[in-house]
Amino acid sequence: MYQAIVELPGAEWAGRQSEDSSIQALERGGVLYFPSMGFELSAPEQRLLRADLRDPKARNISQPARGVVKGATGTPEELELLNGMMRRYRHQALQLVNDMFPRYSAHLRIEPTSYRPTEVASRVQSWRADDRRLHVDAFPSRPNRGERILRVFSNLNPQQPRMWRVGESFEAMAEQFLPLIPAFRPWEARLLRSLRITKSLRSEYDHMMLQLHDHMKRDLHYQREAPRTVAAFAPSSTWVCFSDQTLHAVDSGQFMLEQTFFLPAQHQYRPDQSPLGILTRMAGRPLQGARL
Repeated sequence: MYQAIVELPGAEWAGRQSEDSSIQALERGGVLYFPSMGFELSAPEQRLLRADLRDPKARNISQPARGVVKGATGTPEELELLNGMMRRYRHQALQLVNDMFPRYSAHLRIEPTSYRPTEVASRVQSWRADDRRLHVDAFPSRPNRGERILRVFSNLNPQQPRMWRVGESFEAMAEQFLPLIPAFRPWEARLLRSLRITKSLRSEYDHMMLQLHDHMKRDLHYQREAPRTVAAFAPSSTWVCFSDQTLHAVDSGQFMLEQTFFLPAQHQYRPDQSPLGILTRMAGRPLQGARL
């Protein structure tokens, strides 16, 4: 059964073990919420809670798994502090996922760490890029053929919660929008790749996910009327979800760290619960260019 938010006790990042119910909730698109598990900043790192640390030309501050921070401005000392803080967050997020979901451990790919110091409510973006609209994550230029997007988030704000809306189940949303999307055309995928608009060939799965993302965000009636659970992620709290499956929107909040991992769907506990498994089942056939 789909549960939008599952609250879990404890403040420790390391040594956690998951109950089967938590794993099932996560793999069905729910959010695991740790209200007492914050990421602690050192006294010098408190100086990094500044909106102007983000380069105005960058959407967010990011740090590759092997590399230095991008998209940030500041003194050399501040940038070094930022590098250290983000590396430490990546280590703690990886420890959390490895301990809670040992089946994932050998198959995770570590993606960039992100720091988001800007107030969400005041950002002006196009409808397609606006994270204040319910959506699932899908990458227009980076096809992933069904690979999962697992994310760990922490609210660094010492005073304000980060306000999310979590929508209905992925399957319920797909039942509504899947009949509206155009058929996948392999020649189009080849053209996008030849023009270097995509970094690799877009699969039928990627086509479906991007169409679902866009249909949801563009449909203002759905945005107003769709089922949702309001979540206030408290100061110094952490939450985890598969953001390619959890319908989510962020209404407000400032100062958040996020760590992304990629996971092949076949290495879930229940691959059939993944978006790839669901869309394959709904199509009644294997999807072109993607496999469980």
